[in-house]
Amino acid sequence: MMFEGIEFLNPKLFWLFLLLPLAILWYVFKYKRQTAELNISTIKGFKLTNSWLPKTRHLLFVLRLLALGLLITALARPRTVDVSTKTKTTRGIDIMMAIDVSASMLAKDLLPNRLEALKKVAADFIKGRPNDRIGIVEYAGESYTKTPITSDKAIVLRSLNSVEYNTIIEGGTAIGMGLGTAVNRLKDSKAKSRVIILLTDGVNNSGQIDPKIASDLAVEYGIKVYTIGLGTNGMALSPIRINQNGSFQYGRVQVEIDEALLKEIASVTGGKYFRATNNKKLEEIYDEINKLEKTDVEEFKYSNYEEKYRPLVLLALVLLLLEVLLRSTLFRSFI
Repeated sequence: MMFEGIEFLNPKLFWLFLLLPLAILWYVFKYKRQTAELNISTIKGFKLTNSWLPKTRHLLFVLRLLALGLLITALARPRTVDVSTKTKTTRGIDIMMAIDVSASMLAKDLLPNRLEALKKVAADFIKGRPNDRIGIVEYAGESYTKTPITSDKAIVLRSLNSVEYNTIIEGGTAIGMGLGTAVNRLKDSKAKSRVIILLTDGVNNSGQIDPKIASDLAVEYGIKVYTIGLGTNGMALSPIRINQNGSFQYGRVQVEIDEALLKEIASVTGGKYFRATNNKKLEEIYDEINKLEKTDVEEFKYSNYEEKYRPLVLLALVLLLLEVLLRSTLFRSFI
């Protein structure tokens, strides 16, 4: 389009275009007043010409109207705007995700299983935190750092995608160990806010660190802990033994989550406890955490204006000069 990407600083001046119809009426009235008429009975004896000049005598007025329209448009100050933005993170957040990778995380009460459902939701969560640093801790009967805290989301996402149950880590659920390792990774952080998202589907039954001691350490270092209990209410189809070929045999198992412990950890550290009983609820929990832990981002906008009225003024002047030139030469005897 002709004016695409162009804004007008004084758009109200376009009301001046209402003068153009008035100018046309004035021209018609004036033309009739100035045109002489001669009534004769016959035109025999007069030499007729086929000159095109009389037929185009209104061209001068058209040029003047066009010049006036261009000047009105120029007065409206057309200009293009190039807006660039720059963001500055003023309050960064460091987040450690402590993920339970015990065999029970292969239970199928979430689809396709608890661990895969978590990985999908956690990946979306990570992608939605471009200005924060994130790390991952795995734990079962013991714990270790899967990915140190980093701002490189590609590394974190690859690490998350490789999280899986394995027999290398000692069996069991060491909530205290998982929390303690995450605290250790955040204690020296210089971020304004430090957060741990601790997820488990069981009870603390192994490990050398008591979960309450680990939560006290989190309080000492000013680290907030959000805890998530993962698993449906009642029975769940879970691994009960490993077959000779390495596959799991599944059976109906009572879901046991130490909610009292998870609530206490969240409460003393200033966090919040959530229970995810299905895929949708898990997504809603991470969405809520995402809203609770907002990173303050300051946005600066820079506008570069380029004025476009000068060519219109120059063209209007050219049209006016052309009118004067034609009036003084070709149309001198007609106007």
